[in-house]
Amino acid sequence: LTGLHINHVGITAKDWTETLNFYINTLGFKEAFTFKDKDGTVTTSYVQMSKENFLEVTRAAPGASGGLNHVGIWVDDLNATIARLRQRGVAVADPRIGNSKAPLTNITDPNGIRIELLEYPSDSLQKKAMAAYR
Repeated sequence: LTGLHINHVGITAKDWTETLNFYINTLGFKEAFTFKDKDGTVTTSYVQMSKENFLEVTRAAPGASGGLNHVGIWVDDLNATIARLRQRGVAVADPRIGNSKAPLTNITDPNGIRIELLEYPSDSLQKKAMAAYR
């Protein structure tokens, strides 16, 4: 496999305000973009740590604990990566377009950790945030 880059870590926040305050105000990262539900409530925030690295922060369901949700790996060619993984016997779903306009799919490691594989075309929100990073 070639052209792989760790791009983001998805975490679930049990306290939304405290979590965003920590990453944005305490650590000095910036909020790159957000997703809202049909009622206008922010459900997910991408927090940009450096030009190509993000935290994907999602709200925990009521009563759920916070923690690691997934690891996001940016690939140069998603279809080629999927084909190579399938040749190696890895169960991989066909790609779909995510909310950020990035094609993606998921695999699971032996520990049950979800690994999100994404490709970033020029119109994806991640690619736009990377291009605008200063």
